[in-house]
Amino acid sequence: MVIKMKAIETALSLTQAYKLGIERFEKMLGDEFSKAIELMNKTNEHIIICGMGKSGLVGRKISSTLASTGTPSIFLHPAEAIHGDLGKVQKKSIVLLISYSGETEEIIALIPALKRLNVTIVALTGVKDSTLASKANIILDTSVDREACPLNLAPTTSTMITMVLGDALAVSLMELKNFKQEDFALTHPGGSLGKRLLSSVRDEMKQTNLPFIYHDAGVQDVLVKMTEGRLGLALVGTKEILNGVITDGDIRRALIDKSNFSQLKAEDLMNKNPLTALETDNLQLAENRMREAKVQCLIVKNKINEVVGVIQIFE
Repeated sequence: MVIKMKAIETALSLTQAYKLGIERFEKMLGDEFSKAIELMNKTNEHIIICGMGKSGLVGRKISSTLASTGTPSIFLHPAEAIHGDLGKVQKKSIVLLISYSGETEEIIALIPALKRLNVTIVALTGVKDSTLASKANIILDTSVDREACPLNLAPTTSTMITMVLGDALAVSLMELKNFKQEDFALTHPGGSLGKRLLSSVRDEMKQTNLPFIYHDAGVQDVLVKMTEGRLGLALVGTKEILNGVITDGDIRRALIDKSNFSQLKAEDLMNKNPLTALETDNLQLAENRMREAKVQCLIVKNKINEVVGVIQIFE
């Protein structure tokens, strides 16, 4: 119990340090941040991110986030850069150098070569009078009052602030570039969102053995057809002319409201105005429409208004 309480107390002290760090960061946002965004938005080159150790790990994340949200970026390891990988940097590129102290040896060693390439150096540092800051064109302040580490040594609050700054850069650039869901999908084709955004209703719809039934069919026949179709619905009419749709919900409501349930016909149970989608519609948009309407299926039609399938979501 003592260990549990101590662990929670320590965790809460960390979150408090992070809250104070965010508040400090908000106050530091200003002209330098805006200038960095303006230059990064205008460049036609990849944004180069460079950092060593923990700063390198954060740098990789920043580079990855930029690249996946519409701003091409490359992470450059400083030790590898001075042994040939500097060739990844083009003249007049924008290079973000990350070093909290501003004195990281491998980072400082890169600066003369970067200056010869006439790049714009953006320093992400916590020390404004450091060597890195003095050589940079733009300084983005990542200073913190104190690390969350009890010894005030391990990079904790400072790495969090650098990560937040990187995300702020990426999100600001997304806004300027009018980066949309469809653009996100193109860089995330393997993810579930990407697949939905790149897929059409046709790709996911059920299109074989659709449960069609005539309008004058009895309740028992309707239930049999719904069971056979395994879609929780029956389509009243034909492929060419759809009269309506009967769902599980329609059956339940009729059981409660209709005293003559066993004598009802399909036409008595059906919804005459079911929601539909075109087979060429975007899958994500179709799913959003179902959620907004609070339904779990759409009847899919082709361009000549024939029923060709059913698309469903289950949540």
